[in-house]
Amino acid sequence: MFKKRETKKLDRDGLWNYALKSVGQRAQTSSEIRAKLRNRAAEPEDIDITLSKLKEYGFLDDRRFAQTFAESRLNNQGFGSGRAMRDLQARRVAPALAEQTVQKVYAEQNEVLLIEAYIRRKYRTANREILFSQVKDMASAFRRLRLAGFSTANIVKVLKRFAADPGLLDNLEDSDQT
Repeated sequence: MFKKRETKKLDRDGLWNYALKSVGQRAQTSSEIRAKLRNRAAEPEDIDITLSKLKEYGFLDDRRFAQTFAESRLNNQGFGSGRAMRDLQARRVAPALAEQTVQKVYAEQNEVLLIEAYIRRKYRTANREILFSQVKDMASAFRRLRLAGFSTANIVKVLKRFAADPGLLDNLEDSDQT
């Protein structure tokens, strides 16, 4: 029914121009670029040559990418370390590099304060007295905070301060997944 579109295979110069255009559009990891180049290279050995050239000229640096990415997750979006780690792994950063970078970026951060700031930002229009008065609201906030990369123990600690009935959270405290 649908015909798969053939991608034009590129020679070494064409691959270099394609790679430059790609990294110029957005920051990428070596693995992401390698996957793109693999689909377009006429000769497989041109991939490593192109990647080496990109690194040599400073257009490709996984360590710098990971650092900037984790800092962005913290400073711009206010996410927890778990979210930064998940997102780096999704972007194909080496697990050891991702873990080292996230630990470094989040080393001086107080997760409880990050969670409180996240709640204030995400629920800024809600009435504080009834914000977490129902079980469904508490569960929704809990899931949202877990998705944002915060640890269960600290989420429970913060939500207990905001909850109309803090007892709702007692059974969650022991199931920390981070």
